Formats: sequence, C-alpha cells, structure tokens
Amino acid sequence: MDIEVVGKLLSTLPADDDHPYRTGPWRPQTTEWDADDLQVIEGAIPPDLDGVYLRNTENPLHPAIKNYHPFDGDGMIHVVGFRDGKAFYRNRFIRTDGMLAEQEARQSLWAGMAEMPDWAVREDGWGARRRMKDASSTDVVVHRGRALTSFWMCGDLYRVDPFSARTLGKEDWNGGFPYHLGVSAHPKVDDHTGELLFFNYGKDAPYMHYGVVDEHNDLAHYIDVPLPGPRMPHDMAFTENYAILNDLPMFWDPELLKHDIHLPKLHADTPARFAVIPRRGQTSDITWFEADPTYVLHFANAYEDGDEIVLDGFYQGDPEPGGEGITDKWQKAFRYLALDHLQTRLHRWRFNMVTGAVREEQLTDTISEFGMINGSVTARPHRYVYAASGVDGWFLFNGVVKHDLRTGAEESFFLGDGVYGSETSMAPRVGSSGEDDGYLITITTDMNDDASYCVVLDAARVSDGPVCKLRLPERVSSGTHSTWAAGSELRRWHETDTAAAAVGL
Repeated sequence: MDIEVVGKLLSTLPADDDHPYRTGPWRPQTTEWDADDLQVIEGAIPPDLDGVYLRNTENPLHPAIKNYHPFDGDGMIHVVGFRDGKAFYRNRFIRTDGMLAEQEARQSLWAGMAEMPDWAVREDGWGARRRMKDASSTDVVVHRGRALTSFWMCGDLYRVDPFSARTLGKEDWNGGFPYHLGVSAHPKVDDHTGELLFFNYGKDAPYMHYGVVDEHNDLAHYIDVPLPGPRMPHDMAFTENYAILNDLPMFWDPELLKHDIHLPKLHADTPARFAVIPRRGQTSDITWFEADPTYVLHFANAYEDGDEIVLDGFYQGDPEPGGEGITDKWQKAFRYLALDHLQTRLHRWRFNMVTGAVREEQLTDTISEFGMINGSVTARPHRYVYAASGVDGWFLFNGVVKHDLRTGAEESFFLGDGVYGSETSMAPRVGSSGEDDGYLITITTDMNDDASYCVVLDAARVSDGPVCKLRLPERVSSGTHSTWAAGSELRRWHETDTAAAAVGL
C-alpha cells in the first residue's frame, strides 16, 4: 500500500475529552490521506466491482460552545475507488465557509443542535433555525459526475470531486440556487432522467419549498409547499411521475418557539401527512394524505402501483423515547439517536390517488435503519432493502440486514464485537442481471485493532461475510450516509491506465 499524508488540520479538542460522540468509535480525524493499492486483508477485490464508494462523516475540530451534538461535526468525505481488481482511498475535509471561519478563529462560532441560537458567537449562519454552521456533514449524492454534500437542517450544497474528495466550491445551479433557505439533506438523483429533486424548509411561511434541477444543472422548477407552521422534515422520496414530501408530528414546540427555544416535541394527536405532487406540478396539484402519527428519518424507495403510490421507510414506534431506566448520563442525553429506543422498523404506506385512501403496514419486526437499495430500481418496484442494525442505547451500527420484501425473509451479517459500520451502499456488478447481483460496501471502525477497513459483501449472500476486506491508513470516525457511483457514470474514469491515475486529472 502506497500511503501519503497530504494535509492535517488544526484541532483544539481537549486531550482528556470524555464526550462519547467525540471519543471511542467517534474519535475524529485531523489527517487527510492518499492511499493507492490498498492492502487486502481478506479475500480478493472482485474484478467486476467498478466505481467509487463515498461516505460522509461528522468530524469536529473544535469544542462546542456548550453542548456538542454529533450532527454538528464538520464534514469529511471518504472515497474508496475500485477498478481492475485494485482499490485506492482518499479522505478530505469539506471546505465549507463555516469550517474555514472556525479554523481561522480557532474556536466554534455557531450554535449546534443542542444549543440556543443566541449562544452563537456570530449572528449570521445557516440552517432552518439560523445561527448554525453549515457543516455539510450529513449526506452525499452524485449528480452529473460530481458529488454533492449537504447539511441536515438546510444549507449550501458543496461540490466534491468523487475521485480525490477535494472540495470544488458551492453548487449554484447556474445562478438558480436558493441561497436564502438552502437545501435540506437528502436531495434525490434520478439516474433515469438526470434530474435532481430537493426540498428545503424554514420558520417563515410557506415553511417548505420543493424543486427540480434538470439534466443541464438548471433549476427548472421551484414551488411553495404550504405547511401549518415550522416543521422538521428530513427526507423525501419520488416515483417516475411524483415527488413525496412530508409534514410529520415531531416539530418544534410552537409556544417555546415564540421565545426562540427550538425544542422538538411529538404532537401525538396530530396525524402524519404526506404530500404527493407531480414532479413538475404546481402548489395547487398537491394531494395530501393522512396516516398514523410517527416520525421518519429515512425513506428507502417509492413507486407507482396502479392507482396507488407505494412508499417504504423507517417508521419510528417511539419518536420521543423516555429516559426511564437509563442510568448512563450520555445514553440518556442521546437516547433519541439509538435505534432500539426509537423502535425504527421498515414500514409501507399506500396512497390511493383516486379514492384518497391510505393503507399502511409494518413490514418486519426487526429494528434497522439507513436503508439502501440497488439504484437501478429507484422509483420502480423493489424487492430488497439493505439496512443497518444498531447497538442498543447508542448511535452506532453493528451490522447489515437484507430485507426481502417479497418473501419476508431476512439475512444478516454482524460485524463483530467492537466493530461499527455505516450506511451500506449497493454496487451492482458490471453487467449485473438481477436486483441483488452486486456488492454491499461499508467502512468499519474496528476498536479491537484501532483500525478501519473497507468491507465488501456479496449482496446475494450477505451472511457469508466479506468478499474482501481492505485496510485503510487510519481509523475512521463512525459516520452515517454514503453513496455509490458506477465507473460508467464518472468522467475520466476509464481514460487512464489505473483508477488511481484518474484522481490527478
């Protein structure tokens, strides 16, 4: 393995830090690496695995003003590229305006999720509630050959080179980007049309907007989605002809909000509402459906079935878990991040566009989240969802669950004690012929070896364990979202003798 340190950023975090989401599996990195010809620890790199796996990671550099939340950490992109039976690795901080300002100041300047906005040192900022730092550390997608990173509570989109992980600047959609409100995490890319669909939200009426960016990178559509008040949507879905947005009953307490206190509360007597709109429809074209009250962080997919829209996502059985019986102060403080406390299970909603009826059902008893599918069936009927299993009481993932929604069967792979993964992307093999004909890829944080590995599983035989396991130069902090981009979708990918050589072009 050929390794080079290419950068190291200033950190003012204390050496005796005891915060569980800045230590242990969440210990942040400060070093940026280039590594070619990654060492194979187990198995062999499949020759028909061709493309790049990208993962975003919360990676704080400075202590919080008062209370740190893991969603506040600065974004770092990890790239593992596969071609011709070899692999390379790159990692880079996302050079957001906020991160660069705090590096210059050598301190946190904006209030985090668990802090009051007026605690911020600076009066400007990003986010639906404002006076936050746009860390761009939540999601990553690839649109038109460029990676785009995003912030969970709305902000700028940062363009990132999918080979080198270098920040290329902000996305502006040829002058059409809605900078005032930004874009929420989880913009959706339709590989069949080349479009990108997105939403944003804020504290001023109409409280939500929805937009479409076309295959030429122009903002082609942008409309109001009026809501009853400020909400906290996190994800969306789409079918071939429709977009699905949501108004869920977990949102800031309106009375406390009058005093600038942003405390989310479950309004259990308020139904969950879903907005179905033609992908380029107007505000007047929105059809609203009501369902059982819950909160949903992530949807897996949606598709059309006759007169019905089918939506699969992770229903929270307890969106506002109590702290009874929890003795660890940190587990109690962050109980709303643990999958077992939230009781997240794969769920299906059916919205009848003719009658207005809603049917919903729990698809499994298994607790999982962060579901991924084969990208070729996005917005089409799907059979498999690959999701993460969680560590009881903590925001950590310890395995992969393959949900077969046709038969109800499930197959799992446990990473092992003291080993934690992240969202697992599905990479169809070159020339694949089936929905599960490909590979699952994740980056692990191994506390036993004080190391990180890129693990590749066979999507058709998850429980068999790794097809290959590659050592990375340094232990990676635990993270969340990821994506896969096939080499056939990337510019320059096959214009050089090796994949690693494409990084320098």
